[in-house]
Amino acid sequence: MRWRGRKQSTSVSDQRGQPSSGDAFRLPGSTRRRDGGFRIPRGHANKRASGGVGFGTLAVIGVVLYFLGVNPLTILGQLGGGLGGGLETSVNPNVHRKPITRPSKRTPANDEMKQFVSTILASTEQVWTGILKAYGKRYPKPKLVLFEGSVRSACGFASAASGPFYCPGDKKIYIDLSFYDQLATEFEAKGDFAQAYVLAHEVGHHIQNIIGILPQFNRERQRLGKIEANRKSVKVELQADCFAGVWGYYVEREGWLDKNDLREALNAASKIGDDAIQKRTTGRVVPESFNHGTSKQRMEWFSRGFRNGRLESCNSFN
Repeated sequence: MRWRGRKQSTSVSDQRGQPSSGDAFRLPGSTRRRDGGFRIPRGHANKRASGGVGFGTLAVIGVVLYFLGVNPLTILGQLGGGLGGGLETSVNPNVHRKPITRPSKRTPANDEMKQFVSTILASTEQVWTGILKAYGKRYPKPKLVLFEGSVRSACGFASAASGPFYCPGDKKIYIDLSFYDQLATEFEAKGDFAQAYVLAHEVGHHIQNIIGILPQFNRERQRLGKIEANRKSVKVELQADCFAGVWGYYVEREGWLDKNDLREALNAASKIGDDAIQKRTTGRVVPESFNHGTSKQRMEWFSRGFRNGRLESCNSFN
């Protein structure tokens, strides 16, 4: 990627080195306590919502109404019972091909990795501000929090093992930059555009949050069994992948990418598919436990956004 020398975001909070006493583009299959945030559904009951409008329809209606200037939650709450009884509140031209890794010693306040994620975040801010402006809407920028080891957010506590995550409660993205080392070595997903894809995916969850899709999902899954909640989670994750692709569409046209960058992002999407991870870690694949999507699905939905650059291409609920 040709990212050096470009604008950096001011919405980055560097908490590395500070005591921290957090959910997600986590790697599917990793374990952690899930107390809040955009966590992967565990299923709280076997009860299914009866009657009303399905989540796919709700999500599509929510997007359309949002861009028409109507609060989707106001309308959705009036749709004949809703979900089991209604809705609750809710550059430098130098090409860089190798992944950027963090030194083992304490990093300086403005190390290369921080510069990289700050630059990528600034680019997502520019792209999504322009997209939403076309619909007559303002883009509220998320804050990116850099941490080491563990962190506490409005969604609770998380360790670095959780991987990067977006917390709807405080509209912040959290990442321990050592995750990128794991992505490159353990998952063999190398390259700076692969790293940028991770961050763009989390920004995709922020888009879902501000247009009402993520809050609706987090409410609905409380009423679903584990298998059905996992299916809904896959749709949410694939849409975030597509939104990441939409961002990629614009930076490609701005001259950020070289011929190998798209391959890096697609390889990353492939390596972190639920089926690929399960096969590598357990030797078997259990489709009903998928909550992020298969390698093929993740590659497909990122590619959709990358090819078209349009929100309408990202209706994973249809």
